[in-house]
Amino acid sequence: MSLAALFKAFFQIGLFSFGGGMAAIPLIQEGIVVKHGWLTMTQFTDLITIAEMTPGPIAVNSATFVGMQLYGLPGAIIATAGCILPSCIIVSLLAYVYSKYSELFWIKGALSGLRPAVVALIASAGFTIFLLAIFGESKIFSGFKNINLLNLLLFSAGFLALRKWKFSPIHTMILCGLFGGIVYSIF
Repeated sequence: MSLAALFKAFFQIGLFSFGGGMAAIPLIQEGIVVKHGWLTMTQFTDLITIAEMTPGPIAVNSATFVGMQLYGLPGAIIATAGCILPSCIIVSLLAYVYSKYSELFWIKGALSGLRPAVVALIASAGFTIFLLAIFGESKIFSGFKNINLLNLLLFSAGFLALRKWKFSPIHTMILCGLFGGIVYSIF
């Protein structure tokens, strides 16, 4: 483990994070938890929660957090630079190409083809976090005794608040966090 490895890991995450922050979550998980083992799955879930609650893109927040955890301020700077550098290069190149060739059929087709992949990445990340929140580190099919009913209740309430009553996502997260904090501190 070195600063170069940290830069390379977040450069790869930044390079392949098409579709926004939610689409980057599986890449961050693969690079940080599975490949390098810098965080456990539980720490990763906490990281995503913190990265979602703080201003800024998830990948950049994650890079800063992981870099800070591993190497302090130099690690945070290196990881963040590695994460944003590919975007700066790609956006500059795409802006140039799009301004010159935006009417070409194959460019429109390529952009349309990326949309389903982004939806699949976001769904995969959401499903992974849902399973960890409801079943913990245990296997999914090890029985219903491992279901965390409080987390399932909070998920259901948050989902209903967002979809049926159109609550603000920020208010929903704050309310669920407050309720969970109170209940978990009592029990």
